Amino acid sequence: MKVAIIHDWLVTYAGAEKVLEEIINLYPDADLYSVVDFLPPDKREFIRNKPVKTTFIQKLPFASKKYRTYLPLMPLAIEQFDLSEYDLVISSSHAVAKGVITGPHQIHISYTHSPIRYAWDLQHQYLRESKLEKGIKGWIAKWMLAKIRMWDHRTANGVDYFIANSKFIAKRIWKVYHRKAQVIYPPVDIEGFTIREDKEEFYFTASRLVPYKKMDLIAEAFSLMPDKKLVIIGDGPDMEKVRNKAGKNVIVMGYQPFSVLKDYMQRAKAFVFAAEEDFGITPVEAQACGTPVIAYGRGGSLETIRDLSQSEPTGVLYYEQSVESIINAISHFEEESDLITAVNCRTNAERFSKERFKKEINTTIKNTVSKLEKENETVLEIV
Repeated sequence: MKVAIIHDWLVTYAGAEKVLEEIINLYPDADLYSVVDFLPPDKREFIRNKPVKTTFIQKLPFASKKYRTYLPLMPLAIEQFDLSEYDLVISSSHAVAKGVITGPHQIHISYTHSPIRYAWDLQHQYLRESKLEKGIKGWIAKWMLAKIRMWDHRTANGVDYFIANSKFIAKRIWKVYHRKAQVIYPPVDIEGFTIREDKEEFYFTASRLVPYKKMDLIAEAFSLMPDKKLVIIGDGPDMEKVRNKAGKNVIVMGYQPFSVLKDYMQRAKAFVFAAEEDFGITPVEAQACGTPVIAYGRGGSLETIRDLSQSEPTGVLYYEQSVESIINAISHFEEESDLITAVNCRTNAERFSKERFKKEINTTIKNTVSKLEKENETVLEIV
């Protein structure tokens, strides 16, 4: 089969790109398409240094830094790819990749990280954070998002089979597209982390410092608990906001290489997490180190962390994104931490290994292609 792989945009190596990497490993001869490709030469190994076919957005002014501002043009851009020569199209989509146009003789399987967050249930949060709630710019933004929702819903009909990265996203796919999705959790490099059972007296968190990660809430919560130490690793637009909330007991280290992040993650008493994530790879990495996780109990955290109410627990969940809830969760953890073991954390994390992902995605794609080919033959016979 001739295979095409479609990705939203190539600018970094994060969770979606780890999925893309394994799909490419499964189909090394596939052609790769993306809205834009701004990966530096030394960061292209995960795509096997493949040439990438991009859209007209690649050449628009300031696209390398401001590609997200061209979101209203991305539906048009993604539809310009001529994929008619391919038998199988696999999209890795959290924005527009699933919107490529395919024909009746082609099979389109979409690994969906999420329907377009900005346009659906997170629209109001996006407008608030972008200061687009009011005024002419606000009305233009709302009109554009309404158009994108219409396009996004329509193009779901062009996908033959949906795969979701969590049960949380499968529910979102059903809510938005009214389509069922099989859940295959993303690959986590469990082998890249080693368990450490002797923990030190500090808490740890790491993330991009962007609004929805709520890192400022974690910093503020620990500032109100001066007897507890917190280490923060990460960089981003919320850096100043986080630093302003950090007390003397909160160390903000900024960006650090993986070796440093891994060291702190292994030694920490617990990893603290405040975001509502579609899946959330970092909490799984922490558990791979044998480190308990204290996390906001929405989204993927409900699927990757075993709360104290379950057997063989690996962490504590709290249910409001607030300073008070984080403080209460820390207190609850310290009271019941003896119930959580490093071995149970590691065992739980192994459910999300790269090897498991490879096996599941390979089997699913092969079975789906075989089934859909037979269905297509039946339809042709009827016609």
